Amino acid sequence: MIKYTKMHGCGNDYVYVDCLDGKFPDDPNGLAVRIADRHKGVGGDGLVLICPSSRADAFMRMYNADGSEGKMCGNAIRCVGKYLYDTGAVKRENISVETLSGIKYLEMKTEYGVAVAATVDMGAAEFDCGKIPARLEGECVGKTVAAAGGRYEVTLVSMGNPHCVLFCDDPYSLDLPAIGPRFERDPLFPEGVNTEFVKKLDDSTLLMRVWERGSGETFACGTGACAAVSASVRLGLFDEGQPVRVVLRGGELIIKYTKDTVFMTGEAVRVSDGEYYGD
Repeated sequence: MIKYTKMHGCGNDYVYVDCLDGKFPDDPNGLAVRIADRHKGVGGDGLVLICPSSRADAFMRMYNADGSEGKMCGNAIRCVGKYLYDTGAVKRENISVETLSGIKYLEMKTEYGVAVAATVDMGAAEFDCGKIPARLEGECVGKTVAAAGGRYEVTLVSMGNPHCVLFCDDPYSLDLPAIGPRFERDPLFPEGVNTEFVKKLDDSTLLMRVWERGSGETFACGTGACAAVSASVRLGLFDEGQPVRVVLRGGELIIKYTKDTVFMTGEAVRVSDGEYYGD
């Protein structure tokens, strides 16, 4: 039996397991597949383990619905901050969370003693293709590349995980279950890629639909929203330091890009607590 908490940020839902006592599941990759199953498990976009850290308030280990481990998840980290604050594990509004892409710093937004949202310092956006990684030289900002069986104008960004940002007339007219996997598994991206299909709606708003590696289409992707706004600023669509509203299937995020770091603000919602008997 495994005790869990179900939480989501803008509909990007994960099953969270408290491992702060140092006890971990024997097979987190396999557990992620089983527990994330929306018919036979708890259901979610994946599994998050909230672990002890010697360098921060906690260590977030996140696993996609296919069992692969991811380095970072912007929506999940806000929920980790909420869990730490609400349970009293860290009873202050400034929280640090270690991830496989470094330590991230959160400022929790609270109401009546409960965390309801957070602003996360996500670190700097990386445009060097070698560090994303992608099999291209230098930066790929608004360049046409051969990928996913066609030629597309893309901007490649890392937010601790790889992203491919494409602008289009209508993200919701796309057959994402067909095109998403082609980008995710294209040889151009040796570690796979998250792909954001975006449209500028006005001078402060982006519409975004996302295909996440290892999980498929999700209602939201925090790092993807950061990548989309970072790409937009580099392409001259928004000003550096300008708060940009990103409209996703599951809600909205506010992203502010600077050369030194990217800030993300969004909700964190606790859905339920329970016990999983599948293992």
